[in-house]
Amino acid sequence: MGGESHSLVFRLGLLVSSHVVGTINIVTVLAIAPLIKDDLSLSATQFGFFVTAYYSAQAIWSIPAGGIVDRFGVGRSLIACHVLMALSAVLLAIANSFELCIVALFLMGIGYSMVNPATGRGVLAWYPSERRGTAMGIKQFGVPLGGVFAAGNGALATLVDWQSLMWGIAGVILFNGILCFYLLLFFKPRTEDRPSMMANIRTVMKDTNVNIFALSGGLINTGQTNFFAFLTLFLRDVAGASQPMAGFAMGLAQTTSAVARLGWGAIGDKFFLGRRKVLMAWICGSAALLLVMMVWVGPGWGLWYGLGLVGLLGITIASFAPVAQAISAEMVIPELAGSAMGYNMTGVHIGSMVAPPIFGAVVDWSGGYAGGWLVTALFVALGTGLMVFKFREGIQKQRN
Repeated sequence: MGGESHSLVFRLGLLVSSHVVGTINIVTVLAIAPLIKDDLSLSATQFGFFVTAYYSAQAIWSIPAGGIVDRFGVGRSLIACHVLMALSAVLLAIANSFELCIVALFLMGIGYSMVNPATGRGVLAWYPSERRGTAMGIKQFGVPLGGVFAAGNGALATLVDWQSLMWGIAGVILFNGILCFYLLLFFKPRTEDRPSMMANIRTVMKDTNVNIFALSGGLINTGQTNFFAFLTLFLRDVAGASQPMAGFAMGLAQTTSAVARLGWGAIGDKFFLGRRKVLMAWICGSAALLLVMMVWVGPGWGLWYGLGLVGLLGITIASFAPVAQAISAEMVIPELAGSAMGYNMTGVHIGSMVAPPIFGAVVDWSGGYAGGWLVTALFVALGTGLMVFKFREGIQKQRN
């Protein structure tokens, strides 16, 4: 029994570390953006396409990634995604042109698109329903933790050149990928009478309930994307925050999110087991209200008011992912869980792609940030309402 317990802990640790190294990869790129931009003589618009390439790759590849996980299992999928993520870091390290950088970021997005379906399927396979939310929260803790490490890389880039930093990240990713070979011992997919990968994907895409949740997730995720994308700029322009204070606000959001991701999973298991949708509705509904309250942020006392909202939004809109992933893993039969999670992540990433341009257009048209926050709050409220009134808890919940 003790051996099985230790094995579960190690497996969960590998799921966490997979999120950590994947997040370090992309967030380090964003943290050292000025250095890359200056070294390769890129314009701001060209660097903006880095983010577009990354999220476009995730939007395109999330559905195939889920099918790959269902077909080949957690271990093989995580090994493959580590190889792709490490290769993307190497390509960026040796890049001497804008075009090669775009290829590197696109490959980085493809690699990371496989992490969520694979780790989510692992939690589904290895943990019973009454502990699954806690496990989802723990493995998602790797995302903000990776962000913290990446912020440290931003400071480290003042001591070593950014290319060496990316080579080091590639090495760390490969090391973690080697550790993932241990997962080949578990969650072996059936070899007899298995439907094809495309058959699994088609089944998921024809499920109305799954489509509703994917659309809901995309609408809700506009809140998280706009919150992080415009936070520091908003605080500097509207509240008169200094650059260090704006950076502190971003760190505050990441820290409260790290704690909340652990907490929401445990709360879901203890108090909302069988009703995770209710918990997610409370989290995201509260976030919509908090986004509306951003309208009253201003200089002086308004800055401290804004920091309070930042902490609360870190707990809510930045931290709903573990609950959402538990729901998406449980809304279909276990054999389709990876495909369902990949399909849901496609909706989430589409939300990430379209949200910032809409926010920016509203700000430009209205001449202030208030309209941007109100539109974002509306999208989050619409997504939450769609989930509450049209989505039903999945097959596994109905069986319990």
